[in-house]
Amino acid sequence: MTSPEFLIAGDHFVTPELVGDALRARLGRTPAARTLTLPWPIVPFGPVAEVDEASGDEDELIAALAGVEVAVTQMAPFTERVLDAADALRLVVVCRGGPVNVNLAAAARAGVEVRTTPGRNAIAAAEHAVALLLAALRQIPQRHAELRDGAWRSDLYALDEVGSELAGSTVGLLGYGAIGRRVGRIVRAFDAEVIVHDPYADPATLDGAHPVDLPELLDRSTVLSLHARLTPETRGMIGAKELARLPRGAVLVNTARGGLLDYDAVVDALESGQLGAAAFDVFDAEPLPAGSRLRTAPRVVCTPHLAGATRQTAERAAALAADAVAEFLAGRDR
Repeated sequence: MTSPEFLIAGDHFVTPELVGDALRARLGRTPAARTLTLPWPIVPFGPVAEVDEASGDEDELIAALAGVEVAVTQMAPFTERVLDAADALRLVVVCRGGPVNVNLAAAARAGVEVRTTPGRNAIAAAEHAVALLLAALRQIPQRHAELRDGAWRSDLYALDEVGSELAGSTVGLLGYGAIGRRVGRIVRAFDAEVIVHDPYADPATLDGAHPVDLPELLDRSTVLSLHARLTPETRGMIGAKELARLPRGAVLVNTARGGLLDYDAVVDALESGQLGAAAFDVFDAEPLPAGSRLRTAPRVVCTPHLAGATRQTAERAAALAADAVAEFLAGRDR
């Protein structure tokens, strides 16, 4: 069969050039491809029509999709309007773990297959979660800032001021997919005990972690790290009641999705001492609003939704997308 027309709707992270190189390496030829460079992350993503976490303009995408059969993107808004207009389109590959920027119902009605690149950022996100955890345990950013400002805080050697060790702690993982499993392997190397709550986890993947119900996870976790997907079932699942069950002085880490957590309740728990520290890469509103209580809360370490931001993540996403395209073309040509 003739080679299809491609659209590579890249951005400034998973660039059109990166995807083009991956397709060329995987297919053994240079595909006929149009390209778009979407403004993310220079311009933050957001909702576009009915889809979330998207970047770009519907009209620009519709024009670029004329005659295109295969589209590869990370952030382009594949809304109902876009999909209805893309008469030739048969495959959309989203370079992310989930297709949040695609209207899946509209894609199904239009006969468009949607594939993703699960696991593309698992290594980066797991390493970032552990880095945040260690930084929160020992309050490294705060000590660095004080030292830069001229303070030498030897008083922090006082027994009631010192931090905690990861060794010997009980790390509770809420969610045990690719990222949670990797975090579990890393913290076990620090001699931490790992307990897990994930009703969908495959028992064969537990790898030394102990499955528990949610109440036991909360009661025992001196460190609680969130790795669940955001669904109607999990939205807001950690609030004031759940934080109160944690051992006093526990550390909370969220690198998954901000909607899992009640951040006002987190600040209350930090101010009361119920939480010893917290570390976040994701928030219920992004960018973090100027008036957010997290900006002045004690013992908090924050990064701006960068857990997956490594060169290897972008390269892996492009390679996995190229694999998905190759599998689709092989099936089409049979």
